[in-house]
Amino acid sequence: MNAETSTRVRPAAITLTPAAEARIADLMARAPDDAIGVKLSTPRRGCSGLAYSVDYVTSEIAFDEKIITPGGTFYVDGGSILYLIGSTMDWVEDDFAAGFVFTNPNAKGACGCGESFTV
Repeated sequence: MNAETSTRVRPAAITLTPAAEARIADLMARAPDDAIGVKLSTPRRGCSGLAYSVDYVTSEIAFDEKIITPGGTFYVDGGSILYLIGSTMDWVEDDFAAGFVFTNPNAKGACGCGESFTV
């Protein structure tokens, strides 16, 4: 095995749409001075068990997935990656609401209000 075939680029755990990347750039343009990026995690909450949470991050954690986008660095919580592999994150705005929307092939169900999901 030569060096060229032994190095394999691993695909990102989650795909960001151009609209999501643009929103991350907007968030980073207004971020606190100590923010190094934006991080997605799946804390336990809501009626279905897990929720999506997007927050500023001020330090790197070894097991977090790091995705470089044109507008800033996006992190996925290392403990959440198994729940998110293959997901797509989008930013959607309409006349009444705006927010990140997730298409998650691992989600087996969601609560009626759309705030939480189960795997």
